Amino acid sequence: MDDFYYRKLKVYHLSKQLVANVYKDLDTFPQRERQSLTNQLQRAVISVPSNIAEGMGRFSLKERLHFIDIAFGSLTEVMCQLEIAETLRYITVNQLEQHESMIKEIARMLIGLKNSIESKIQ
Repeated sequence: MDDFYYRKLKVYHLSKQLVANVYKDLDTFPQRERQSLTNQLQRAVISVPSNIAEGMGRFSLKERLHFIDIAFGSLTEVMCQLEIAETLRYITVNQLEQHESMIKEIARMLIGLKNSIESKIQ
């Protein structure tokens, strides 16, 4: 069987690395956050590579765009939640800045992917 196309995308692999990095930091969150911010961050960060994969698995270019948009929305949600985590002092400013750098790179790549797909529609 041929390789799934999404596996060839650098943005997919970088977003998986973001998942690993965020999960590592979540291990240090207080126990009381396990059912709230921790859970929300887990779902949001996993949504990024998952929606990239699902979108690239669609035959319709418009559907692909839809899932890239969802991945981008999840990415901004992750950034917001990490900012909250830093405000609550669950992560340091340095940790936030490291995540933000990776998030900005993923966002740039998602925008490029979206522009590429849109150009094929037109």
